[in-house]
Amino acid sequence: MTAQSLGTVLLGAALIHYLILLAWFAVFTGAHDALHRLHGRWFRLPVERFDAIHYAAMAGYKLGVLLFFLVPGIALKLWG
Repeated sequence: MTAQSLGTVLLGAALIHYLILLAWFAVFTGAHDALHRLHGRWFRLPVERFDAIHYAAMAGYKLGVLLFFLVPGIALKLWG
């Protein structure tokens, strides 16, 4: 596998992960109350803490995609 094709694969994976992140955000904003009720069955979380947990998780996921897929993919595309 060449650096160019590996870069293409990594950029494609980054796109898929960003679509997952976008779907997560859409579900979180569109069905916020239903999600909070669902999780409220197992955990006693105030709405503010529930929002903070999801926001932090989305930020961590986005950072992981950026560091492990997007930056290496761009670097390999430029290098190859």
